[in-house]
Amino acid sequence: MIYKWFLLHQWKEMKRSSIWQKNLAINIVLGFFILLMLMYLLMFGLFIDKILYKLFPDNDPVVVFNGIILYYLGFEFFLRFFMQSLPTLNIETYLHLPVKKSSIVHFVSGKSIFVIGNYLSWLVVAPFAFKVILPAYSPAVAWLWLLSFALLVFSNNFLATYVKRQLVNNPKVVGIFGVILISLIILDYFNVISVSAFSSLIFSELMQNPILIIIPILLVIFTYSLNYFLLKTKLYPEEINKEKKSKIDSLANIKYLKTLGFTGQLISLDLRLIWRHKRTKSLVYMAPIFLGYGFLFYPNPGYEDNFGFMIFIGIFMTGGMMMNYLNYCFGYESNYFDNILANYKDFEKYIRSKYLFGITIATVCYVLTIPYVFFGTEILLINTMTYLYNLGFLSFVLFYVATYSKKRMDLSKGATFNYQGMGASHWLSMMPAFLLPIFIYLPFRWMGIPMAGLLFIGALGLTGLLFHKSLLNIILKQFYKRKYYMAEGFRE
Repeated sequence: MIYKWFLLHQWKEMKRSSIWQKNLAINIVLGFFILLMLMYLLMFGLFIDKILYKLFPDNDPVVVFNGIILYYLGFEFFLRFFMQSLPTLNIETYLHLPVKKSSIVHFVSGKSIFVIGNYLSWLVVAPFAFKVILPAYSPAVAWLWLLSFALLVFSNNFLATYVKRQLVNNPKVVGIFGVILISLIILDYFNVISVSAFSSLIFSELMQNPILIIIPILLVIFTYSLNYFLLKTKLYPEEINKEKKSKIDSLANIKYLKTLGFTGQLISLDLRLIWRHKRTKSLVYMAPIFLGYGFLFYPNPGYEDNFGFMIFIGIFMTGGMMMNYLNYCFGYESNYFDNILANYKDFEKYIRSKYLFGITIATVCYVLTIPYVFFGTEILLINTMTYLYNLGFLSFVLFYVATYSKKRMDLSKGATFNYQGMGASHWLSMMPAFLLPIFIYLPFRWMGIPMAGLLFIGALGLTGLLFHKSLLNIILKQFYKRKYYMAEGFRE
């Protein structure tokens, strides 16, 4: 009975939200696209057997599909970790009521069951089970296979939720879990182990021995229990706030920032802003995706001589996080921009701190991409030249464009599919980010000297770094011209 009231309160909270009312039209459009996506998934499920027959004509489609399942679950885990919101509840409103604390924890732990992502894959696996497995084996085997897949999806959901919660409470757990996953990916890539063969083996055994269904059941119970006991230890809000405050305050104790004076204080404030808010923090969580992009292309022999595409990848990896920061550095502060204008006296240091923070982000990303030299020295050269381009040219372009920001941003919402605060200027700023370097490079390639094109891109960045003071003065003057227009827009 109490869970019925929890659900009713959650529904009323969402329905009465001002954001829901303002974005009603957008929600309708999104609903249409979701419905369209569901139809495409269902069609894919109905014809997946024919697709597998065409791709693997000499193999049993059931064996092939079983070999893909663990890959899918791993991919789904990463999607959930970076895109799925954590289930929450305003527990302060219930703690003074005669409600069992265990009921509150059970509701929050089980709330993620209602996430639509848990059921999308069913549109593919259910048609496959009844169209392929049922005729080839039996109805009981088809139902057993489908049930075990569903249980694994829910286990994946609870595991991703647990790991994501541990990112705040105990990052070491996430680090260990990440190292294990990356190790498995590397071992599978170099054929030391075969995830596909293991996946096919365990699901084939499951289809032959129904008693093994106990394993997915125990796995669901175990992953759910992880969330339950973690939340139970963090139930009291004063403990959560105290722990959160200590972690955020530790960002202000970086000794090097204190040596930079007022500039260091401003960078420290930016660090706190990023770590305190959902939208900015979710971008930090997506950093591994930016940095891991090279694994999709660098090992592929088809891209070895395609320097133009490699330049695009290099800019994305070394400058993607910097773009997200510099493009919205003023929009992130839209909630208290008036306070900045009223209280800050030295705007030169204010602008300089944001530039330094932006290029620091790019530098950290570049250092983390150096191990890609394993795939070839040309890749290190490309990443180095694009890194210099990001520092000395793109950073100033993005910073200048950021002064045209006039849209308020709600940082309490995640970054995924969130276009709040984005204007035409932000989309246009992507042209010098990705197209200009390729346009610079192509004439050199046509003349038969592609290496000179890469060096020219890097030289453009070095030139910007040499004249960085003059370029920052231009941005400072632009900021003075635009600051009141920005403040007026942020108030809306």
